[in-house]
Amino acid sequence: MVTKQFRSLPEEANLRRADSLAREIFSDVANKWALLIIEALGERTLRFSALRDEVEGVSHKMLTQNLRMLERNGLVERTVHPTVPPRVEYTLTEAGRALRATVDTMCDWTVRYLGHIEASRLRFDA
Repeated sequence: MVTKQFRSLPEEANLRRADSLAREIFSDVANKWALLIIEALGERTLRFSALRDEVEGVSHKMLTQNLRMLERNGLVERTVHPTVPPRVEYTLTEAGRALRATVDTMCDWTVRYLGHIEASRLRFDA
């Protein structure tokens, strides 16, 4: 993996250091469920069950863990409405919407190179 590093940044911003804050944040958000949650939320506000329906295959536990992590990192805002039962909604914050632009680019790349990757896998596995 090649990462851009700027010498003037503090140690906690160095992605190559195992103990850096940047590495921890990168590890948090660069997992498949987090990326899919960010993509699914987009510009919308969704309840937990609607979000689970949007991200096919995610378990209740994994969705909960990833939403908590995204909220902790300031990428998702959780709103609890005082109803019975409580209605909980999730939406991207400004930082989450900024990250979504990168996620969208990754999604576009995946679609663009899907055929190339599939052909490569077929050759490799033969």
